[in-house]
Amino acid sequence: MNLSLILTMQAPSDFSVYWTIVIQIVLLCALLLLANTIRRKVIFIQKALIPTSIIAGFLGLGLKYLLNNGFGWTIEGQQLITSDFMSIVTYHMIAVGFIALGLKGSEKIAKALKIKQVNPVKSGLLIVTTYLMQGILGVAVTILMALVFTDIAPYSGVLLPMGFGQGPGQANNIGMLYENAGFIGGRSFGLTISTLGFIAAAIGGVIYLNILIRQGKINRVARTDANKPTLTSVVEGSDEIPIVESVDKMSVQLAIVGLVYLLSWLFMFGITALLKAIDANPAGFLQKSVIPLIWGFNFIVATFVTILVKKFVKLIKRLKLMKRTYTNDFMLNRIAGVAFDFMIIASITAIDIEMISSVGMIVTLIVIGLVGTLSTYFYIRHVTKRVYQGYPDEAFLAFYGTLTGTVSTGISILREMDPNFDTPASNDLVVGSTTAIAFGFPVLLITGFIYNEGWYWLYGSLAAMIVIFAAFYFFLIKKPRIRKEAKPHE
Repeated sequence: MNLSLILTMQAPSDFSVYWTIVIQIVLLCALLLLANTIRRKVIFIQKALIPTSIIAGFLGLGLKYLLNNGFGWTIEGQQLITSDFMSIVTYHMIAVGFIALGLKGSEKIAKALKIKQVNPVKSGLLIVTTYLMQGILGVAVTILMALVFTDIAPYSGVLLPMGFGQGPGQANNIGMLYENAGFIGGRSFGLTISTLGFIAAAIGGVIYLNILIRQGKINRVARTDANKPTLTSVVEGSDEIPIVESVDKMSVQLAIVGLVYLLSWLFMFGITALLKAIDANPAGFLQKSVIPLIWGFNFIVATFVTILVKKFVKLIKRLKLMKRTYTNDFMLNRIAGVAFDFMIIASITAIDIEMISSVGMIVTLIVIGLVGTLSTYFYIRHVTKRVYQGYPDEAFLAFYGTLTGTVSTGISILREMDPNFDTPASNDLVVGSTTAIAFGFPVLLITGFIYNEGWYWLYGSLAAMIVIFAAFYFFLIKKPRIRKEAKPHE
């Protein structure tokens, strides 16, 4: 029996959807290199602490409109840069970055750097109360704005903590959820808030650093490489696989991250199928609210699956079924850094300016940006002075930069004052982000309920945020009791 296989495949010379994907990826790379050159050569930008990825994002946004709207360039009817593709990059890179960070051996790092583990509960509460404070003020602003401008969704202010507190990935995901629910321009609204957050991080960070310089508090320690570990010891530990064997070690790291993301997709797919079996009505609560929330918070699911994978690996190592360590913290850090850099570039490039060009959108974004910046600045300054005694300035820089931008923004601002991470501020940020996942779960649920029809969802969610904020703030500020030692009986 003769079998024939007919392959309907386009020739490489044909410009297809695959070429548009490749071109947009290499354009992101080119933008990053150009932005890095600009940041190194322009002293003003360098001193302003604006991350390279932010510069690249604005260059990408300008290039997109120059090519698509200015010149109208297309190849066989397809645009060279599309907001949809950039949104997809943003969506997936946040999950990839969290998986890479989650696979790291944080305990080993803390021990190697001799960083004291300090109160992860307090740090987690600071992060979550900032989310709640931003959400309360953001929703209050959009409720008032919705009374004046009909194109503003009254619940859209909850995108303030998504854009400021959690970064462009979440702003994109939740904004897309609200756009599908009827808020026209929701994705661009959320991404613009996240962009304003990066600007707030740079401006607020520079202002605070200048205050510290005038007060003489910044002591720039000269960096030395004398005590730094060699590259070989960083990328090839005693129990780890070699750098180059039959397969490159970096390839193994990428494969592990990819496998965990595949497992995360299978988990979300399975939960979705189960919920659809329970609630067959497409307009029902599970299909309308819960399922979009699961896919919107893909990075939370990915983090959960990562934890399970680490537990499984520890188990098989304890059973001596695996003798060597396949993950490497240094390389996983690099993967996370790449993922977050491209996430930021793509998120800014994905903004559709025409979606936020109305008077109502512009005024609302300006107001919400100012409210978010000022409230975050003064709230974190208030808390760090009371909770982080001994290093309040370092803690402020780390948390303010993170809760207006991303973790990398917070770390970059912190390094201006604490280049060698001598204080526990950087470690507080890491352990606090872990505990914040548990404390922040109610906030994530609220984002999935607040946009439902009916005034009670909106005002009920606002009331819930206020109550939770008050409770968490009480435990955050409350000083631990000092137990008095019992006197010996005479």
